[in-house]
Amino acid sequence: MGFGPGNSTFESGYAEREMAISFMKFQSPMKGNGLQAARELSLGITVCSEQPYVYTVCKKSQGAVCESCLRRKEKLLRCSQCKFARYCDARCQLEQPDCASEELYSVSNLQSNIKELNDEMKEGLGHLATTLELYLKKEIQDASQLPPGFHILEYFGKVTCNSFTISDGEMQDVGVGLYPSMSLLNHSCDPNCVIVFEGRHILLRTVKEIPMGEELTISYIDVKVNTHMRQNQLQRQYCFICDCHRCQSRDKDTDMLAGDEQASKYVEGSIARLEELQYQNEGAQALDLCKTLMNNNSSRLPDKNIHQLKMLDCAMDACISLGLWEEALHFGTRTLEPYSMYYSSYHPVRAVQVMKVGKLQHHQAMFPEAMQTLKQAFDIMKVTHGRDHSLVQDLIELLGDCEASLKAMYKCTK
Repeated sequence: MGFGPGNSTFESGYAEREMAISFMKFQSPMKGNGLQAARELSLGITVCSEQPYVYTVCKKSQGAVCESCLRRKEKLLRCSQCKFARYCDARCQLEQPDCASEELYSVSNLQSNIKELNDEMKEGLGHLATTLELYLKKEIQDASQLPPGFHILEYFGKVTCNSFTISDGEMQDVGVGLYPSMSLLNHSCDPNCVIVFEGRHILLRTVKEIPMGEELTISYIDVKVNTHMRQNQLQRQYCFICDCHRCQSRDKDTDMLAGDEQASKYVEGSIARLEELQYQNEGAQALDLCKTLMNNNSSRLPDKNIHQLKMLDCAMDACISLGLWEEALHFGTRTLEPYSMYYSSYHPVRAVQVMKVGKLQHHQAMFPEAMQTLKQAFDIMKVTHGRDHSLVQDLIELLGDCEASLKAMYKCTK
C-alpha cells in the first residue's frame, strides 16, 4: 500500500493553474457536496490530474503490476525485505509519491454511509474491522500513531463509498485508491466527464462542452446495464437512487433485454460461473461455456442483449488469452454495434474495445479494415484520454505500423 505526504502532483505547472480555475466545490441540489465548472470547459480537456492519498494493488494483479507505478511489466523485481511486493526497479521501490491534495476535501470529511449500508455489507465490514483491530492492537502499541478520532468501521465505510478502482490502459483493474477531491464528483448515467488513469494518476476528462456553473459528473458504475441493475448497484454500494434522465426514461432498457426472456435469464444466471473461470485463468473452459450458451441461444438472443453481449466479450478475451486470433476478431467485431448503442460517443471503455478489434485486424493482416477501426479508436481516445496518454501514444505507433503495411501492400500489387 502506498502513502505519501505533500500536495497534488500535476502533469505541469500549467495543469495546476488549470485545476485552480476549472472547478470549485458547491452544494449540489438534493446531492450534497459536488463540483461545478468555474468557467466554460471545452470538449476533451484534462480538468484535474492528481495522485492518490492512499492506494493498493488489487488481489488479482499482485505480482503482475509494479506496487509503486501500477504499470504492467513481464519482469518485476521482488522486494528483498518482504519477498512479496514487486517493482519495476529500485527507483520505483524507493519512490515516495506525493499524495492527493486535501484542499477541497479531506479524508476526515469523506462520508462513510455506514448507517445506510444494507445488513450484508455491514456484517462483512464489521468482520473486517474486528480483524484489523486485533492486528493493530498487536502491531501498534502507541494509539497516537493513528489518525485523530480513528474509527475502523467508519474508515472501511469511507473506503467502500469513496474509493476509485484504478485501471490500466485496457480498462483492466489493477488497484484501488482514495482521491479525496475527486470524491466530491457526483454520479450521472449520462455524465459530462470521465475518469481515466495514467499509472496511479487519476485524470478527470471532459466528454462534453460544459458551460460555467454546470455540475461536473462522472458515472460510478458501468452504464452497459439496464436501469434496474444500475439502481440496485448504486443503492447497494453508494446508498442512493439515481434520478438522471436516463433512469427516469428507462433509456435503452428494451434493447438491453431484447430477445427471449427465459433465455436471457438463463444466460444471466451463468455469468457468475463464467467470471469465476476467468478469475482462475481457465480460458479454455470459459470459452467452451461461452460458445455453448451462445450456440444454444443464437436464434433467441440478439447481440444487443446485454447478457449475450457479456458472452461475446468473455469469448473474445478467452480467445486472446489462448492465441485464437481469428475467433477473437469474430467475437470482438460483433460487440462493436452494441457498444456504440450503450456507450456515449466519447467513452473510454468503447475506445478500448474499438482499439482491441483494430489490433486484431492488424494482426490478421487486414490492414485497410484495421486502419479504419484504429482511426475510429483514436478519434474517441483523443477526447477520453488525451494525446499525451501512454495508451494513445501506443495507438499512434500502431497506426504508423498499419500505414506502412498498407503502403507495402499497395506497392506489391503494382
